[in-house]
Amino acid sequence: MIYLELFYTFFMIGAFTFGGGYAMLPLIQEQVGVRWGDVISQQSMIDFVAVSESTPGPFAINMATYIGSEMGGVFGSFCATLGVVLPSFMIILIVAKCYDRFKESHIVKGCMTGLKPAVVGLIGNAVLGVLMTVFFPAGISLSVFTGISFYIYAAIFGVMLLLALKKVHPILIICLSAVIGIAVGYLGF
Repeated sequence: MIYLELFYTFFMIGAFTFGGGYAMLPLIQEQVGVRWGDVISQQSMIDFVAVSESTPGPFAINMATYIGSEMGGVFGSFCATLGVVLPSFMIILIVAKCYDRFKESHIVKGCMTGLKPAVVGLIGNAVLGVLMTVFFPAGISLSVFTGISFYIYAAIFGVMLLLALKKVHPILIICLSAVIGIAVGYLGF
């Protein structure tokens, strides 16, 4: 039963999300939270994002594979991954067949123009959700600013942002942030 649920959940996520993996994040959070909220906590979702972002391959596929593995083992990861990939595969086959015929259509151009800001909004929502969970896990309050963890996370974020702006290779940034995170975790922060 869990395998059908994983397939169906990620099939719906794959079918109704435009804009790639990060745009899928709010839908993944909602759907996974509704179906398995008692099993997968908000902190687990953050861990899923971190692992999915740190491993090679498309973010959405990594996320589906990881959640599927946590929920149903190897076959669960297969079902979730197939579910998230299948809608895109079917849609791209249809679009590729029909796009040349309709690419000059005002309706198609309007649809593409309307999707762009919606995708940016979905990605922004995902960023804010992750930001709130990392920096304000107990909600926004003045007590957050009294603990050292907030300042350590903010410093790591600032250093990684600076490195990204300086065009340091993303693999180096990911490896460096992992090493710093392990060190901070080892020190008990």
